[in-house]
Amino acid sequence: MHTSFAIKFIPDTPKYLCVVDSIIEAIRDGELQRGQQLPSINELSERHLLARDTVEKAYKELRRRGIITSVKGKGYFINRVDVYAPLRVLLVFNKISNYKRQIYNAFVHTLGGMAKVDLHIHHSNVQVFQQLLDNNIGAYDYYVVMPHFYERQEEVIALLRRIPAPQLLLLDKKLPELWDKEVASVYQDFEKDIYAALNEAIGQLRKYERLVYVNPNLVPYPSEIRKGFEYFCRMNDFAYSVLEGMDADTAVKAGDVYVVIEETDLVNLIKLSHIRKWEVGRDIGIISYNETPLKEILLEGITVISTDHEHMGKTAARLILEKRQEQIKNPFILIRRNSL
Repeated sequence: MHTSFAIKFIPDTPKYLCVVDSIIEAIRDGELQRGQQLPSINELSERHLLARDTVEKAYKELRRRGIITSVKGKGYFINRVDVYAPLRVLLVFNKISNYKRQIYNAFVHTLGGMAKVDLHIHHSNVQVFQQLLDNNIGAYDYYVVMPHFYERQEEVIALLRRIPAPQLLLLDKKLPELWDKEVASVYQDFEKDIYAALNEAIGQLRKYERLVYVNPNLVPYPSEIRKGFEYFCRMNDFAYSVLEGMDADTAVKAGDVYVVIEETDLVNLIKLSHIRKWEVGRDIGIISYNETPLKEILLEGITVISTDHEHMGKTAARLILEKRQEQIKNPFILIRRNSL
């Protein structure tokens, strides 16, 4: 009895190479062992509706690599199992930013040569995401998705369910609808994270009259961040307000501490402070969301609340390499600097 194995056909890839890659993958996954017999050329071509020449070309390539051997009158056999076939990973971000680059670099570096990673951006657009899946379902071993969508959530869940659970990894955001032990995730808990980080700085926050949340207008962020901020203020009796973005005409007030989410708003706030000759950290306070190297030196240090983006990328890669379906909360920290 010949061993059966699946053949994955990938668009724009020659069919004979799909046969080669599928056999190598079956060896890598332990489905084919040394000495096992493969189907004959005729059997494999009939089973998968392939031209006989396609299968013959695939077997010839595998023989050239020493992966299979042929015995006259008996057929083809697995000759060696020390083969390597990189995993195929589709990585789908909602946008490109400095933070996303940190995640991407750590993810790819940790995977090393064990995977080929293709990066796509869905721009929080459900139609774009659907087209990505339509074009790529079945072509990858893993689908790593940042599910940051702000409308048509039921459609998003339905699209994600098209991906086999063991092949799906949710990145940066958890989805209760897919909180399944078979769906891996590395996530932030946006509401609880900002609450805990602000609570850690509560002593320094008390020297200010009011906390001001600068809600980003240009780029959508999870609404849970604002909810966590407001809940912290109510629970700790802080006066607070919410600004919709920050520009050159925004009214700012000495004695306030500003929690700024978007980089553009941070730049505008710093400009407004300079115009008024305020000393940041004394006349006003600034807490910025998401760490970057520049914030470590800007104004002699901007206080930051941030997840560890590099850690997120590394953790996601390790889940894939170790074939683990786990839900892991990513670390979130407060970095105290002179702006508070």
